[in-house]
Amino acid sequence: MSSPSNLWSLPHALADQRAHEAELVGALRRMCASGSCVLGAEAQAFESEFADFLGVSHVVGVASGMDGIEVMMRALEIGAGSKVVVPSFAPSAVAAGVARSGAEPVFADIEAGTFTLCARSLDAVLRSPQGRGVKAAVVVHRYGNLADWDGLQQVAQEHGIELLEDCSQAHGATWHGRKAGTLGRAAAFNFYPTKNLAALGDAGALATNDQKLAERLRLIGQSGWKQRYINEHAGVHSHLDEVQAAVLRVKLRVLHGSLQQRRKLAAEYDAILKDSHVVKAPMVRRGCEHAYHQYVVRAERRDELIQHLRREQIPVALHYPVPLHQQRGFGGSQVSLRESDRAAAAVISLPLHPCLSATAVGAVCDVMERFDHARC
Repeated sequence: MSSPSNLWSLPHALADQRAHEAELVGALRRMCASGSCVLGAEAQAFESEFADFLGVSHVVGVASGMDGIEVMMRALEIGAGSKVVVPSFAPSAVAAGVARSGAEPVFADIEAGTFTLCARSLDAVLRSPQGRGVKAAVVVHRYGNLADWDGLQQVAQEHGIELLEDCSQAHGATWHGRKAGTLGRAAAFNFYPTKNLAALGDAGALATNDQKLAERLRLIGQSGWKQRYINEHAGVHSHLDEVQAAVLRVKLRVLHGSLQQRRKLAAEYDAILKDSHVVKAPMVRRGCEHAYHQYVVRAERRDELIQHLRREQIPVALHYPVPLHQQRGFGGSQVSLRESDRAAAAVISLPLHPCLSATAVGAVCDVMERFDHARC
């Protein structure tokens, strides 16, 4: 077997870029020849093509996933005096986007198996004093796995709140045949260079089937202008630039194949790790297709295992080490959210992306097996 250092000599973003270099260069030349930098043909084409991929009526490009959350809140008139429920075990950009809209993020717990927002916890928050003033919940499809949409929707309908999606880690994931981003009234996407659908820098988009909402999303994201320099609203300046749109059009054409490769590699991990005493492999919700943005396992001796893997030059990561409800930037609450706290102390992201091989997966598992033997 090849030495670990030879198996991942390139980080995912660079490997992905090199795999599509010729097409990317051609797309960028086409964009440069157009003379348009923002609000041009590339962004319009990507919005249309991504809408077709998702199966929605409207996609509106923005500058980042965090901008997308803020614009979504503003377009739905969720701001100062309102609260929005966010899972505590989630990227900080989700809560930060809510806060930038003027609304207050309120944190709920996750399911143990999928790391996604727990319907029972959402219900408990909404029934508590914290739940007064909650207008919406942002459902984060975590690591590429889908949340319990039916359970969450039932709670949302009972309490009269909006259920929205963050799909930044779930490009191409499906819920009973429907793609992530088509389940709620609106959804935010992030196309950071490490994502399943990756730009060369920051980029994002919003998806909806609501035409009037789509018009408001575009209005808010374009400085609130209905006509140039004439503000209908106090909006934000958030455009999907032509460079990123041109890149995303190339990557979108190969997204299906890259998702298949991610699932194939995840199946390799699953087969090897099914009887592991070191880690617990991820679960996939019944009726759903996981997008495997990350292959995340739990380990009781997580920190020791990470040190062992890194000594063998295996690039593992923590996504994410501190739940949002414990972070100073969001209030630093001492209240325990049991599953969020447990997940933050146990998760490890193992290497997985379309440019890896089954050999690389086998090398990771071999190293973990040696850790198991060493502790016996």
